[in-house]
Amino acid sequence: MHSQVRLSNSLRFLLLAILLLAGCATTTAPPSPRPPVLLISVDGLRARDVTPTLMPNVSRLAAQGVLASDGMRPSFPSLTFPNHYTIVTGLRPDHHGIVQNTMRDPQLGSFKLSNESAVGDGRWWGGEPVWVSVEKAGLHSATLFWPGSQAAIAGVRPTRWQKYDKSVTTNARVDIVSAWLGEPEVTRPAFITLYFDEVDETEHEHGPGSPEANAALHDTDAAIGRLFDALRTRGQLDAVNIVLVSDHGFANVPRDHVVAVEDVVTKQEAEAVSLGQVPEFAPNPGFEAIAERKLLGRHDHFECWKKAALPPRWHYGSNPRIPPIVCQMDEGWDMLAKSAVAKRLEGGDRGSHGYDPALPSMRATFVAHGPAFVAGAQLPVFDNVDVYPLLMRLLGLAPRPNDGDPRTFNDVLTSRGK
Repeated sequence: MHSQVRLSNSLRFLLLAILLLAGCATTTAPPSPRPPVLLISVDGLRARDVTPTLMPNVSRLAAQGVLASDGMRPSFPSLTFPNHYTIVTGLRPDHHGIVQNTMRDPQLGSFKLSNESAVGDGRWWGGEPVWVSVEKAGLHSATLFWPGSQAAIAGVRPTRWQKYDKSVTTNARVDIVSAWLGEPEVTRPAFITLYFDEVDETEHEHGPGSPEANAALHDTDAAIGRLFDALRTRGQLDAVNIVLVSDHGFANVPRDHVVAVEDVVTKQEAEAVSLGQVPEFAPNPGFEAIAERKLLGRHDHFECWKKAALPPRWHYGSNPRIPPIVCQMDEGWDMLAKSAVAKRLEGGDRGSHGYDPALPSMRATFVAHGPAFVAGAQLPVFDNVDVYPLLMRLLGLAPRPNDGDPRTFNDVLTSRGK
């Protein structure tokens, strides 16, 4: 009798073990990792230049993915550092603190693109860029020359990053990023950035639409094509979500379209904190009234406002790094010191940006391709703050507070992007 009881108990335990094992076999497997996200910037790429003739590889990617057919609107001011950082934070420059390429902070001092110490100081960079959120989520990120990525922001850096080095060729940049994407899944970054500057530099020197600028477009497109070929060979081209953008457009600037700042206001009356297309001034103590009288209002080739009275559509003017008086040059005009004016007049026509973001010439590029995007879709013009919530959605991360509208891309995302 006792042996029968023991046998019955043994059978019960055996049956229970079999059932448990069967249950384990049918348990849903953990979700596979999301496709990596590659964010590419071609600095200064005009939306109108994404054509089969000038950029066949990018144009082909756009035809097979999503294109903002009339471009993407940059944030004010339409300059490189403010807009690159807006794209990865979703914040207007007024809110993330990189309000100019050249600026001054009451506590931190001066910021210039050429000042490596300032550029690498995380205290300048507000908000939380995508790569910081990725790292906080326990994932890997890798950035190649994206503005802000060589600073420890809130104490966090990308898993891999490189200090900006202008001498690194477009092909070398592609090879670095291609190697990152080719890594095993366990070490491969979830978010990668790639930055090209040849188009911007060439268009500044020769103007958009020039033979030199068109050659730079071809060179950059060819390098991007090399990256796509590498991804295609590895079977990754349709397994990576690629977002290709630019920070602003470009306008032609005739060599004599320049205003000497000394003809507008003297150094005794106001300090020119920045010049170029968005001159900003801090009146000197005791000279506030005369500086305002000389600067404020409409002039022949520019207009100036008190920072609190700037057009609301620019979302600009509250940050303490913005000087009391802000000016906007008319399209195709610059404000420079007289010494720079003389040098400018000796050269030829050139190109620039930094003009009103509402101008068609300032429109930036947006192209997207990958499993998250509907093939052959087009978007109307939208603000570049909207890119950030898209990137976070692609990564499966909750966005930080931002100025973007996540609904912008609802109609161009597949089920894998929603």
